[in-house]
Amino acid sequence: MNITRENVDALNAVVKVDIAKEDYSDKVEKILTDYRKTANIPGFRKGHVPMGMVKKQYGKAVLVDEVNKLLQDALNKYLTEEKLDVLGQPLPKTQDEIDWNADKFSFEFELGLAPEFDVQLKSKKAITQYNIVADDKMIDEQIERIQKQYGKLVSQDTVEKDSEITGAYTNEEKEIDNTVTLTLDKFKGKATAKQFIGAKAGDVITLKTKGLFDDEHDLMHALKLGHDDVHGLDIEVNFTISEINKRELADLDQDLFDKLFGPKAVTSVTELKAKIKEDAEKQFVQQADQKLLNDVTEYLVENTKFDLPAEFLTKWMQTAGEKEMDEAQAKEEYEKSEKSLRYQLIEGKLIEENNVQVTMDDIKNHAREMIKGQMAQFGQMNPSDKELDDIAARVLSNQDEARRISEQLISQKLLEVYKEKANLKVKELSYEKFVKEVYGDK
Repeated sequence: MNITRENVDALNAVVKVDIAKEDYSDKVEKILTDYRKTANIPGFRKGHVPMGMVKKQYGKAVLVDEVNKLLQDALNKYLTEEKLDVLGQPLPKTQDEIDWNADKFSFEFELGLAPEFDVQLKSKKAITQYNIVADDKMIDEQIERIQKQYGKLVSQDTVEKDSEITGAYTNEEKEIDNTVTLTLDKFKGKATAKQFIGAKAGDVITLKTKGLFDDEHDLMHALKLGHDDVHGLDIEVNFTISEINKRELADLDQDLFDKLFGPKAVTSVTELKAKIKEDAEKQFVQQADQKLLNDVTEYLVENTKFDLPAEFLTKWMQTAGEKEMDEAQAKEEYEKSEKSLRYQLIEGKLIEENNVQVTMDDIKNHAREMIKGQMAQFGQMNPSDKELDDIAARVLSNQDEARRISEQLISQKLLEVYKEKANLKVKELSYEKFVKEVYGDK
């Protein structure tokens, strides 16, 4: 057997594999001999079928199978030994119909080669690393939400600004009849809230659905309709008030602190505020890290320049998926996935250059911590090591889940590299300001 490679250019090559009779003849002969021993052909005793008949009936199929196996093994071994970094899979070149009666065969494969490039993490313009803090306003609002949640309802005769109103939305034509409890701050316009002020149980308020809420999901919940039903809905609905209550805030005392955090874990309002601030800012770290990861990824893709074997990859995509594509479809798919492919190559280089590794122990420990956190949400605060190990083993037996955790850990370790080596500027701001700056006034 002989394998040669011709580099078309820096990103494309053709590998030629020449297979001679001595490469496959012994294996083919052995398989046919075994076939002869077990062949069940009418008119002949088992094991006494003439070899010529066995070859005539099975010879070509066995030959084709063995040559293909030999070809794939040789090609894979060659790519490994030559340390060729290929994209996609080798594509067999179209050739004339093969003469399987010949003693020698030649096959050619197109290769798409990964480009050579450098990654520069130090950008000229610094990338913002957000440090999101829980400000006094946010902490006070959270405390008020807690007081409302654990407070008690006091019946009212008339609706006031902060009342909780129970009633039913109705509309005969659309067959709407849905009972809800609402607060006036949910409505989009102040004029709508004004209609309720001073109303009593039994009163009917007529409302227009168009512009009733900021979010269509609120309208879906209010009317108990699907998204398609509320999109662009412009009708009148009646709201019949059945009950009016005011939520009396719970006292900020030891009884409330114990309900929230366990006995004596928090003993004062000062400690409560510190605990809320700590818990909130832990959650903010995740959001800030995700934003940083997205921004560094965007910078790397935009500023790491290299060419790809686009023509080869487009051709490869035509047959690589579950469903074959024509040339136009493959070209469209390539254009959609090019950015992702570029980042995969950049990420691979960064992983190699920074020796980023994820071990099986890392994956197991991450799975244990994830499970521990989930169990804590259901009140199981101290699971045993055996419980955690058993559940983690079941989770990781799912290859997709194990791969997802591995990818998460790689992203975390790359984030540590970015924080250490990228040109970052830290910006501290409240969560409210972070949302406005990053996502706009949505």
